[in-house]
Amino acid sequence: MAQQHLDPTDPTAEAVTGDSLADYLRARATEFLRALRLHREGGAEGSVDAARALRRSARRISGSLHTFRPLLDPDWSEEIRPELAWLSGTLGLEHAYEARLERLLLALHRLSGAAAFPEQAAVAAGRRAAGTAPVPRKAAGPAGGPAGATATTTERGNLTVGAAKAGALLERQLTLARTRAHSTALQALGSSRFHAVADKVAVLASEVPLTPAAPTADLHPLAAAAEERLTDAVAALPLVTAGHPYNAEALVHGLSPDPSPHPQDGPWHQVRLLLRLHRYAREVLLGAHSPTDVRLLTAGQALNRHRDASEAAAAAAQAARTPRITPATAYALGVLHADQRHEVEAARFAFQQAWQKQTVNAP
Repeated sequence: MAQQHLDPTDPTAEAVTGDSLADYLRARATEFLRALRLHREGGAEGSVDAARALRRSARRISGSLHTFRPLLDPDWSEEIRPELAWLSGTLGLEHAYEARLERLLLALHRLSGAAAFPEQAAVAAGRRAAGTAPVPRKAAGPAGGPAGATATTTERGNLTVGAAKAGALLERQLTLARTRAHSTALQALGSSRFHAVADKVAVLASEVPLTPAAPTADLHPLAAAAEERLTDAVAALPLVTAGHPYNAEALVHGLSPDPSPHPQDGPWHQVRLLLRLHRYAREVLLGAHSPTDVRLLTAGQALNRHRDASEAAAAAAQAARTPRITPATAYALGVLHADQRHEVEAARFAFQQAWQKQTVNAP
């Protein structure tokens, strides 16, 4: 499927006006309120589904308010948009920590080739059986002959010694972070701040504060501007570097004492956000249930993997800075960090391939 560009100069493009934006926002607000009711009435499993649905609708409302802000009451829009971003970010932290721990433990298991860590492996296996966790890849065998095999076996043995302790350390740190995120989310959902957001969304479900000219204004130029911002951001990415299998600069920075985020990652995270805004703009123009653009979906999945791997690598590096850990534990965490930075590079390469294919096939 070729990428469908949002060209406002296309004479065959059907006009989509602010009334369609109002319909879209009302629908997303209704989804938000439905998820809120599910949260209040459901049990633990229902709460997980409700939180996911709340995040989904909050992101779409916030993103649409950003892209089409000239057509909305500015005071109202600038007041609710940061609150929706706060809510979405707060509700997503617990799941992020859980997924990060699972990713790192599976990677440790794959890299060390040792028996799975008892409790964590049982949890991961249960999730895989339910279809909610990736199946760990088999570790690649040695590429060389007997000498290479001996060296690999020695390294694998050193890694196995520290892998269990590294896994236990990561579990303590990330489980604590997850527990705190869970408490923060519960407090947020019971706070006056959240109730104020919910009240505003409830009003949005019936009344969208458009500007006087918005109902008849064409949405294509604003949607095309969102696509152009994405295209410009992608053009600024170091896609040539992403074509190399090993990015030594990224690895060295991650193992340095500096805990700040890697400078190479920021532009890629920004492209991920701009791609999301572009997708939401397409939903407004084409309908929330319009056919999925496969290439946009593939590019977005690659950027999600990039984010997950970069954050997992940062967690491994942070754990390696823990005082008084054994050399074997530090070694295992260093190997784990390098593995996740390789995953970062693989995700960048996958995005590059998807985006170039999109560009070639675009009309």
